[in-house]
Amino acid sequence: MDENSTSPSSPPRSQPRVRLQIKQGTAIGPGKAALLEALERTGSISAAGRELDMSYRRAWLLIHSVNQAYKQPLVEASKGGAGGGGAQLTPLGREVLSIYRRMERKALRAIQADLETLEKLLHD
Repeated sequence: MDENSTSPSSPPRSQPRVRLQIKQGTAIGPGKAALLEALERTGSISAAGRELDMSYRRAWLLIHSVNQAYKQPLVEASKGGAGGGGAQLTPLGREVLSIYRRMERKALRAIQADLETLEKLLHD
């Protein structure tokens, strides 16, 4: 898989989860990354939340937190109307998501041998 892709490669039997605390109070991890990807697919905060079995309020709060953490918003939302509202990733949102997924793949490659050793020590 291309290292610059935003989709993770097929996970091994065990998939470590990478959560980055970039600075105090600012983090990105599997949940926020999945929400950003779902939002990109659906074009809607509520639809992305539903896809992830997450309430609209929870999804909105997570989007709000990432928008506040960065110098520019990662997500732009448009207000509802006759055609309804919507949301989309900004170019910065796509970049942050891509960087996070690339770091996740690098971390997995770095620990793959140790992970396989640990898996061999587990009960079947």
